[in-house]
Formats: sequence, C-alpha cells, structure tokens
Amino acid sequence: METIGRYRVIRELGKGATATVYLCHDPDADRRVAVKVIRFGQDCAAMSRRMRKLFQNERMVSTRLDHPNIVRVFDAVVEEEFAYLAMEFVDGFSLEQHCRIDKLLPMHRVTGIIFKCCMALDAAYRQGIIHRDIKPANIMVAADDEAKIADFGLALNMNKDMDRDSTFIMGVGSPAYMSPEQIKGYPLNQKTDLYSLGVVMFQLLTGRLPFRANNQATLVYKIINTDAPPVTSLNPNLPEGLNAILRKALEKDLYSRYRNGAEMAKDISAVRYQMFEEDQTEQDTRRFEQLRRIQFFTEFENIELWEVLRVSVWRELAPNVALIREGSNSKLFGIIISGAVEVSIGGKSLCRLAAGEPVGEVAFLHPSSDQRHASVVTLEPTLFLEVNAAALSLSSEELLERMRNALLERMIQRLRTVNKIAAALGEKALDPARSSQYGSGFTLELAPD
Repeated sequence: METIGRYRVIRELGKGATATVYLCHDPDADRRVAVKVIRFGQDCAAMSRRMRKLFQNERMVSTRLDHPNIVRVFDAVVEEEFAYLAMEFVDGFSLEQHCRIDKLLPMHRVTGIIFKCCMALDAAYRQGIIHRDIKPANIMVAADDEAKIADFGLALNMNKDMDRDSTFIMGVGSPAYMSPEQIKGYPLNQKTDLYSLGVVMFQLLTGRLPFRANNQATLVYKIINTDAPPVTSLNPNLPEGLNAILRKALEKDLYSRYRNGAEMAKDISAVRYQMFEEDQTEQDTRRFEQLRRIQFFTEFENIELWEVLRVSVWRELAPNVALIREGSNSKLFGIIISGAVEVSIGGKSLCRLAAGEPVGEVAFLHPSSDQRHASVVTLEPTLFLEVNAAALSLSSEELLERMRNALLERMIQRLRTVNKIAAALGEKALDPARSSQYGSGFTLELAPD
C-alpha cells in the first residue's frame, strides 16, 4: 500500500491475525503516525459487524483520553471493506518483548513503567473508560521508559459477556490476563484493569504468568479458584514488599483489591524506594541525592522524592532557550536543579531565578487558567526538573499536598519581595504609629445627609 486515506505509507511495522500496522506520514500535521488497518472478512459477517462498530466508536473514545501514558488516537475511518486507525507513533518497544526470563527488564524499570500505567488507567477510569484488554502487547514503552497504553477504544465498546470479550473475539490475546470477574462475565469496573496490570507486572518481574496450565479449562479454573505464588518465591532478588502489592492487585475478592490506580501506584512508589536502596542504581540514586540537597525539597519524605522522580523529566538546556513564552497556554512547571533563568514580562526583565527555584508554578496552581503571563529564558546551561502535571495529578495525595504547599510558600516569599520593591517606589504613607488600633474600641458614625 502506498497510501491509506491521506496518510503516506513509509513501511510496515507489524502484522497480526486481524490487523496490519504501518508507519505513515500525516501531511496535514507533518508528523509520523502509526496506522492500523483491519479488513472485514467475508467469511464471518458477525465478526465484521462487531469490528466495524468498534472503529466507529473509537473516535468518541479518543476525544475523552488525554494522558501522557496513553497512546493518542488522531483519526478513525470506517470504509465498506476495511477500517483504519491513525494514532501516535511510539518509537520504542512493547512489553511483550520482555516477558521471557532471559529478556526481563531490571526491576526498577518494571516498577517505574507499571507505576505510570497505574496513573494512566486511573485517568481513563475518571473519564468512564475501562480498558478490559490490558496485556504486555498493549503497553508500549518509549524513550526514558515512558509507558504508553494502547487499544483503549477496542475494549471500551465491547459487551461484558465473556464470549464477546475483546481478547477472545479479536484473537490477539490470551485469557491469562483476564480477571476472575471478566472470565465469569460479571459486570466490570476499573478493578479488572488493575488485576490485569498485576498479571503483567508479575510476568515482567518473574518471566512467567501467575497462573499456568496445559489447557484453557484448567487455566480458567486456576484464575478463579487458586492464589498466585509470591513473586519472591520465583525471584528471591525481589524485595518482600512486592508480594503484598501483587497479592492485593490479584485479589479475587473485588472489595479487597486496589480501589484505583493511584492507590496501587502509591504502594509501588514506596517499594521502589527500597529497590533503589538495594540496587544502588547509579543514575537515579544520584538524582535522588541531588533533590535531597535542594532546599525546595527539604520537607519532602524520601518516598515522595522517589515519586517526584517517577513523574518528572530531567532536561539539560542550553543558554537562551525559552522554557515558557508569554501568552502561551500550558501547565509546564518544574524546579531549577542547576543554572539560571530570566523571567520577563512585555520584554522587560522581572527577575532572575537560580538553582532550587520553581518555575511556571503560577499556571500550575491556578484553578482555571493555564495562560502564561511571563516568559522564562535560560541564561546559562541549565538542568531543569520538569514535573509532568498530568502525572502529578494522579500521584499520592501526600505528594500533591506537599508539592502545592512548597510552591505556595515560594510564591508568597516572592510576593513579599515584590511588595517591598513596589513600596520603595510608592508615595509616603500614613504613619501607623499615629493611627488608631483596629479593635481598640473606636466607633464609626454615619455622616449626616
């Protein structure tokens, strides 16, 4: 194929039983996109009808999902004989490549990826969306271990009956990742996605599934009736804390399972801190120590600092790089680790900020507007900790409160400094020593007409 709709085909990325994915160029947006094409078979009219309905609803789903850890969908087109989906091209790999024991990722990378998936699923559920087909093949990983969950619309628009679940219908997965309630055909909520994510995490850490069998009937029985083994029994190098997390994620009793992705992410963050203590992972340990030395993070707990690392990106910026432009709209904010920036309004320099100072916090804290009223430009080589606002919003309540308090404290300090400067330029004021004290018994009288 040379073109798919308006998209020019560059090369084929992969081919499965029902779909082929191509790398394409979108001339309208001048960007690379992944285009998944499904042809409707003539030998199964019922299957074709279901697939067509899924693609017709995909556009509606995509407009409700906007999260850094979810693959964005740009276009969904259904024709008579085929349909195609244009989506964000993730230049990376799927977790399916790291499920074998000899291909496992380091445990700190696994927990970091799963942490981000928890936040993505939480954000999706807040929009009323349940994935229902979480498995390694549907989780892509881009640069800096940025997780990207794919194929949301596919699962959202399926009926809840077992024989119509996407894993069976589309023939692209296995019941090994399904929750007990999904296999039974019970009504589902966000907890089914967290169960499936727990299965993925178990497999990535151990190189095997929590439930294995020689046939599907035995596998289904085990998923419904037996408990998964502790991960430390399969990988003694893992910290004990992971057993509790996976036991709760794989609970068969819905009331005992994690309530939401944020709750699961919080527990993962705590255990991941222990991992770094044991693993002595050089880069992240060095960065943690850098944050610990910065005054802005003085009141942060160690676990909260590790959580900050998980929701942030370290940017090395050259001089004269515009971090924020006046008049633009964004929630970008972060902390200067080293270097310096200039803040200006209307082409006039307002102040200069150095290491330890937050940048962009006003738009982040504003309850309704993300418009920028100042520009921020680097003055020298600068190391900037960019905090992902969307990811932070789904972090633990403790971290959110700590971050907001720290930012508000710095804003108040700056406001007081500005007030002193403004007062120095103002007119002479009344002498408060010669004025009546408020609350000291003075009275007010109405002037006569």
